[in-house]
Amino acid sequence: MKLSVLVLIAAFAVGLSIGLVNFYFQQSWYFMLVSFVVTFITSFIVFYYLLEKYIYSKIVLIYKMIHNLKLGKDLKDALGEYVSSDPINDVEQEVKEWAGAKKREIEVLKKQEQFRREFLSNVSHEFKTPLFAIQGYIETLQDCLTEDPEMAAKFLDKAEKNVERLSYLITDLDSISKLETGEIPINYEKFDFVPLAREVMDGLEDTARKRNITLSFKDKYTHPAFVRADREKIRQVLINLIHNSLKYGKEYGSTAIKIFELHDQYLIEVTDDGIGIDEKHLSRLFERFYRIDSHRSREEGGTGLGLAIVKHILEAHEQIISVRSTLQIGTTFAFTLEKIG
Repeated sequence: MKLSVLVLIAAFAVGLSIGLVNFYFQQSWYFMLVSFVVTFITSFIVFYYLLEKYIYSKIVLIYKMIHNLKLGKDLKDALGEYVSSDPINDVEQEVKEWAGAKKREIEVLKKQEQFRREFLSNVSHEFKTPLFAIQGYIETLQDCLTEDPEMAAKFLDKAEKNVERLSYLITDLDSISKLETGEIPINYEKFDFVPLAREVMDGLEDTARKRNITLSFKDKYTHPAFVRADREKIRQVLINLIHNSLKYGKEYGSTAIKIFELHDQYLIEVTDDGIGIDEKHLSRLFERFYRIDSHRSREEGGTGLGLAIVKHILEAHEQIISVRSTLQIGTTFAFTLEKIG
């Protein structure tokens, strides 16, 4: 509602009130009309001047600042423009939008703070476990180095494995950090995805055989599937996904790679018939160190960062990854790659 309309209503209300009071005492319609007109005109002038000078002009200024600063303009530009004919309602709307945005921002910050605390706790735990193990093995070595060389050799081997685990942790954390900051470049090239998939499966064949799991790549995928991506990083994506499926696959089960041709992309799926994942875990599956079964994960080895690395690599390619799973039926990880004709 514009200023003149607001002032008009206020002046009319004051004039009518004074006129009715005058009529009550004077009992004269003439004096009532005169007092109403005089009061109405006086109130309109006074209200309009006061509201314009002390309230409305400042609301206009506030609106200019809110609206233009929200668009990213500096203060000088914000004060130099006026883009609204009804700033009172617009200020209300802008403040509501601002409040909503701030609420969402606070919620995001709270989630980030929670994630930071969990991440620091997980990092501390992941490093503490092998460090304490190494410390214990070294102390035992000192006691039995001369008395029981065979036992000392066993502890030395265990200490070496924990050192390797620490090394993998540091390497994976460094990789994620560099992917996030863009320090690791994406070296795009055109290549055929089919031979790469076969190379990865051949490399993991021995691991699959030990677990009695069959790796398959459908015979129909014999024609080339040329994509534009970083070949070595996509190799790492495939290795991590297949290794994850082998880790949680059931004995005498299977893991398969499938390719689906879309309009301008290829959809690649890594599917297993393993133990599956409860739906409540799916949204957090790509978080660093997030484990569904932490005890089994540590027994199987790994750093808990494999899926997080996969997600970061594909995001660096501006591609997506998703997961669907059903308990005791299996899990499918699906990601896209840019298709090249």
